[in-house]
Amino acid sequence: MWSTFSSSHSKIAEAIDSSADTLSIRTKLPVLKLKNIQVNEILAHAREQAPQECCGVIGGDTTDKATSVYRMRNVAAAPLVTYEAAPEDLFAAQRTMRERGAELIAIYHSHPRSKDPQPSETDVRLAYYPSAVYLIVGLGSEEPCLRAFRISERAGSWEAAEFEIVADSDQ
Repeated sequence: MWSTFSSSHSKIAEAIDSSADTLSIRTKLPVLKLKNIQVNEILAHAREQAPQECCGVIGGDTTDKATSVYRMRNVAAAPLVTYEAAPEDLFAAQRTMRERGAELIAIYHSHPRSKDPQPSETDVRLAYYPSAVYLIVGLGSEEPCLRAFRISERAGSWEAAEFEIVADSDQ
């Protein structure tokens, strides 16, 4: 049911069930809700992988409440400027999400040299999950910058999306 995500041309898209067009696209887009601990996990992953880009997925429920962060290994040919999730990492995350009754609600990656990250042309071209929120971590200044986007690969466009960071005891 899932296709792959990548910021480089995906060699694994053919290996994964190509029924991504059967994913339900929500008409009312809820605000992504992340716990502090989840945001810290994403930022730590980005810092640990710098100067290479990191990548991962976030599982959650249909109200876009994040329940789990899944780190992926970046197997892109040029990981300093692009990302491609290791297929086995993505499969494992998807299996775990299914077992927990969760779905893929967000995809994250980093732009290690960007102060105010925005989706690159490659990010837009390869945004295969129209219902997912795309988070990008910029590490180009002392404080990291986390931004959220809705990306339409078909339209070749993106727009800023809202997300909310809640206390770890909330949700």
